[in-house]
Parts: sequence; C-alpha cells; structure tokens
Amino acid sequence: MAQAGAVDIVRVPDRLAFTRNRYLRALQTPRGLLGLGLVGTIVLLGILAPLLTPYSPTFQIRLQELLPPSGTHPLGTDELGRDLLSRVLNGIRVDLIVAVVAVPAAAILGCLAGLLGAAGPGWWDTTIQRAFDVILAFPAIILGIAVAAILSPGERAIVVTILLANVPIFGRLSRDALISQREREYVVAARLIGVSPVRVLFRHIFPNVVDPLIVQLALSMSLAVFLEGGMSFVGIGIQVPQPSLGNLLNEGLPYLATNVNYAVGPMLTLTALVVGLNLIADALNAGVLRR
Repeated sequence: MAQAGAVDIVRVPDRLAFTRNRYLRALQTPRGLLGLGLVGTIVLLGILAPLLTPYSPTFQIRLQELLPPSGTHPLGTDELGRDLLSRVLNGIRVDLIVAVVAVPAAAILGCLAGLLGAAGPGWWDTTIQRAFDVILAFPAIILGIAVAAILSPGERAIVVTILLANVPIFGRLSRDALISQREREYVVAARLIGVSPVRVLFRHIFPNVVDPLIVQLALSMSLAVFLEGGMSFVGIGIQVPQPSLGNLLNEGLPYLATNVNYAVGPMLTLTALVVGLNLIADALNAGVLRR
C-alpha cells in the first residue's frame, strides 16, 4: 500500500533525445538511406582525395593526352594529360567546401532577418519582406551573373550568390514560424510568469520551429552544389586550372563523342550529390514535418 503523502515522480521525456530519435527514424527510411549512401560516399571520396589520387589535379603528363580509362588512370586523362580521377575527386572537395561555408552562413543571416521582421515594428518587417521579394524575383543563375560581373568570377562570387539565393528563403521560413508560435498558449504563459524574452525565444519558441529549418538546410545544400556547378559550367564560377565539377563538365563537352568518360565522370558525381541531398531533405520532410 502506498504511504500517505507519497509523491509520484513523473519522468519528463528528454526533448533532445526525442528530436534526435525522430530524425534518425526519418533517415532510416529507404529514401533517407539511399540519400545518406550517395552523399556519404561522395563526401568520403572528397575527404580522401589526397590519399586516393597519385597525381596532382593540375599535373600535366606529356604524351598522355585524352587517354581512355585504364589501371593507371581509372577515368582517363584530359586534353592536357591531367588525370581525370584526380580532378574529379578534388572538384568534389571544392564543391563541398563552398556549400558548407555558404549555406550555414545563409541560414544564420536569414534567421536573424526573420527574427528582426517578426519581433520588430511593422514598417521594418515590410522593408525586409520587400527586399526579399526583389531578390527572389531573379533566378539564382541570373543573380550569379550579376554578382560575378561585380566581384569577378571565382569562389567569392559563388559564395555571395548562394547567400543571396538562400537568405530570403531562411528569412521567410523563420519569420512565418516565429509568428505562428509567439501567440501559442505556452509562450503566453511563459511571458506571464516573467520569463525573459530571450529565454522564451530560445527555450520555448526556437525548438518548435527548428524542424523546417533543418529540412531547408538540406535543400539549400543541394541548391548550392547545383548553383556552383552551373556557374562554373558557364565560366563565372571556379576558374581553371582549379577543378570543380562544373568546369570539368564544361571542359569535357567538346570531347563527348570521342572521350565520353571525360564528361560522364563529373556529370554523374554532380548528379548523385544533388539527388542524394534531395532524398535526405525529402525523407526528413516526410518523417519529421508530416507527423
């Protein structure tokens, strides 16, 4: 028999563990596993590029131009005798570095802009939203051309273009989520008992709006890789002789009829990376947001 005055202790589920389990379950679906497999394999190849390639990506071997795939050169060589496998693997590293630097920066800036819009006066929110409208009115590649014309082609132009293309997306997503949460009962109750606005934001509101931001992060990584490939392909991104998947594809197109391996290697790698990131985002969207 329970003693008088005894108090039952109720365990409150660990929010962090609960969130982590939801993400793990979402990624353990067929789409999630396929996406993780594609992205993980390509990332691993990019990280291990110095160990897997016996040649520098810019090293030219005389009298070894446009060789077909062989044991010495698994993807063959280009028109200057450079090993294509070395160039593709190092191109992966360039694409990943650009995406990993630019997308989180865009997410941070966008969330700050969304917070200012949601918490600030109406005229400030209107100004931010109209600025987002102007940016989103242009296709990302057009933004890239304009940025490259101002800053000159290269890594900096790609990073700035990715920022411009993604900050409005994260800004609107975070603003709408914050506005939808700030009048909920638990937020109002926290304010009434004297919880500081900063604590209300980070302890009560932010954990409930982070899910769509994580999904968008995966989608924006895919967009960043695709945008880098497109800008480098048309000559306003990474400049030769530094390899990237986009400029390798551009260099290989003239030889598509005679040396199909030249263009197919970077094309398949870029496609697999973009598809893998989209599969991860789709799995997270289905498993986390549609619950």
